Amino acid sequence: MRGLRPRGHPGCVTAHGASGPGPAGGTGRPSGSGAGGGPAPVALTWALAEAALGAVEEVGGYAGGVYLRSETPGLLRLAVLVGLPGPLFRPWWRMHTNRPFPVAEVHRSGQAVHLADAEDAMRRFPQLVASLPFPFASLYAPVTTGRERFGVLVALRAPTPGVPVDARDRGRMTRGALRLGEALAGLSRRGTEVEWTGDPVCVQLPTGSGLPVRFGSFDWDLLSGTVTMDDGLLRILGAGVTSPCTIEDLTSLLEPEDGYALWAAARHATGAGGRPLVRRLRLKGPDGGLHLLEVSARARRSGPEKGSRLVGTLVDLGTGLIGSDATDRLPRALLAVDRLGRVTYVNERTEQLLGRPRRDLAGRPLWEALPWFGHAFHQEQLRAALLSGEPVRFLARPEGGRWLSVSLHPGRDGVTMVLQAEEGSAGLADRPGTGRRVTDDLASPGDRAADLYRPVALAIALTEAVTARQVSAVVTEELLPAFGGRQLAIYLLSDRRLYLAWETGFPQGFLEPFDGVGLDARVPGVVTLTTGRPLFFESMEQLGRAYPGLPLDADQGARAFLPLIASGRPVGSCILGFDRPRGFSPEERTVLTALAGLIAQALERAQRYDTESAVARGLQDALLPHRLPVRVGVDTVGRYLPGTQGMDVGGDWYDVIETGQGRLALVIGDVQGHGVAAAATMGQLRSAVRAFALGGHRPQDVMKGTNRLLIDLDPGQFASCCYVLLDPETGEARAVRAGHPQPLLLRPDGTADQVDLAGGMVLGIDDGASYPVTRLRLAPGAVLALFTDGLVERPGRDIDEGIERLRRALAATASLPLSETADRLTREARQATSRPDDIALLLAARWPEGG
Repeated sequence: MRGLRPRGHPGCVTAHGASGPGPAGGTGRPSGSGAGGGPAPVALTWALAEAALGAVEEVGGYAGGVYLRSETPGLLRLAVLVGLPGPLFRPWWRMHTNRPFPVAEVHRSGQAVHLADAEDAMRRFPQLVASLPFPFASLYAPVTTGRERFGVLVALRAPTPGVPVDARDRGRMTRGALRLGEALAGLSRRGTEVEWTGDPVCVQLPTGSGLPVRFGSFDWDLLSGTVTMDDGLLRILGAGVTSPCTIEDLTSLLEPEDGYALWAAARHATGAGGRPLVRRLRLKGPDGGLHLLEVSARARRSGPEKGSRLVGTLVDLGTGLIGSDATDRLPRALLAVDRLGRVTYVNERTEQLLGRPRRDLAGRPLWEALPWFGHAFHQEQLRAALLSGEPVRFLARPEGGRWLSVSLHPGRDGVTMVLQAEEGSAGLADRPGTGRRVTDDLASPGDRAADLYRPVALAIALTEAVTARQVSAVVTEELLPAFGGRQLAIYLLSDRRLYLAWETGFPQGFLEPFDGVGLDARVPGVVTLTTGRPLFFESMEQLGRAYPGLPLDADQGARAFLPLIASGRPVGSCILGFDRPRGFSPEERTVLTALAGLIAQALERAQRYDTESAVARGLQDALLPHRLPVRVGVDTVGRYLPGTQGMDVGGDWYDVIETGQGRLALVIGDVQGHGVAAAATMGQLRSAVRAFALGGHRPQDVMKGTNRLLIDLDPGQFASCCYVLLDPETGEARAVRAGHPQPLLLRPDGTADQVDLAGGMVLGIDDGASYPVTRLRLAPGAVLALFTDGLVERPGRDIDEGIERLRRALAATASLPLSETADRLTREARQATSRPDDIALLLAARWPEGG
């Protein structure tokens, strides 16, 4: 299509003209582009738009989209947004895969997520509810093929409180995501880069049918892109349109977003087995207004051109922007917008109330037609109406003058707005001869409420961060975009000096002279901390006048210096940089100061965590064996990987003990929980097992004694364990298991299987528990693998899948040295960016005969 980015959609990318083949080989298919990354490939844009539209319609939704991987590792971008205004949802255009949101979890785990209502979402994803606190249901499916992960397919719909998402709808989402994954894999094989680098493509959701007024028809040759129209359609389209014409000429009359709906009708009709499909579109009329049109399409199924032509009927529904006498007689100002936020209807009372003619309002995005709708609080009300489907009412004060009561009444096709002047509000506006006027410093409740959204969202995000680096990353991801910042530096106080802990966006090496600066230095980062007052400079020139001789970078933007003080104790200072001069309103200064307090609390908590974590890591390092005994006939290798979520240490351990009589005890265990307490308990259990083993006790007695000791040490704490007593000379072994995963055995012939060990109850529960013994034999060249569940468990997946994956990986290492085998088995875990649990692995191999 010919239309470029629609007026008022600065970040939402729409359809563009394309000369490539259409859905069935014709021309004119729309394409997308991103403001930051240039045009997206036509085929990629179409595949994403088609999948998102299909998913929303199949599950009865009203909005949806597709998140796609980007050129930045760990970052997903919203590539397609269906049925919602793009600019209104700008904060959700980017999604880091380590964030506690359903989109991120689905991409990480490869498992679908279905949230039936807000209560369901609150239990699993509180940050999602905090950022979008509205009643709606959401369905998420991973877009994958084989092991390749492309992104996530999303659909939003009305909530069903207390009723889980129907299995049929779960299946529809899964199938839609799989189809999209296959399509993207095909594009990738043909050389298309399946990544999204720019802003999202916004797609209009086709609407229902209505009462017809005028009819017209067309015949579309999908191969050549030629469209032939009858006289009825030509009359609807108005002067300047001729027949035949190209499909580009026809779609140039559509709003860019609606071009996707036309292509969807064509695509579905050609693949619908001849069944007619009905869609409604908005057509831009000769007067610039929008008219609702209905497309009923059926592909030809006979003749030499079978499947290559599309015929359709367009019906002018007569509900354009002019309005009718009936609505003009209503005592209320009425204004309607579609689901992409464009004004589609204005009545006469609205013109009078706002003092604006219809031509200035119609067809424009709401926040352009009514600039006060660009305010954060008012945008939040529109989001609430679009997502919840429930009426929303609030007070607004356009341009600081008359107070209005605003009611938003949403539906599947858009939102109807009712505006009414508040009684007595006329006295607040200008009055001739009085010179009295309300000024902008009288903020409405909505103005004040809007300032709460940023602190709440950032506060919730900060609760997920436990290290200073994670806190700094959250500030970078959440705070900078909210205020349009480009640079961030965080300094932490230690021994009366400020040390640089985090920086982003500054020229390389620029901040090094300020690293380790003392509290007696006169630099703004020190002054803001020692005085407790934030400092705001609207330009670098202003900063230079306040601090002569201070080194300044080449950037000419603004700076904000914020003190990081928690509970009255200084923690450090934070610097925000902006790439151009700007002012700071009183509201912004207040919010930034409040956010600095939240950041300081999170950093103070992170410093305590770092201290405890260092103690725990040192304790655990001291308790785990630094080297394993070397025995003729047997090799042993161990590996330990700490978790990366929460405390970095846990209770997993392994050990190899020379028990006397030429035997080796192979031990692996897992104490519940993480942190210093778990590491300490692990050390006590390891010592107990070692003492019992060195005392010559039988395997079942070793486990019984350790069980009773744990109950005496810490009632309520429990652990799993596997103990194997091996004779290296004969390969004979006796094994006991206390609630631990079954080990794996790699045979000399290269096959691998689970070893079926009889099991007893986990340690620490029942002081009378017994642990039966299983006898087995390790043949020369065999490898026994003992492991903890962190190696095989994945969120949202059955543990049996992980064990089977490990079994296959072990079988594939038959010819490798034992140390390399251990590295292979833990490689995927080591490369993972997020490990919720720690991992222990112990391998024991008998030397092959003659080895």
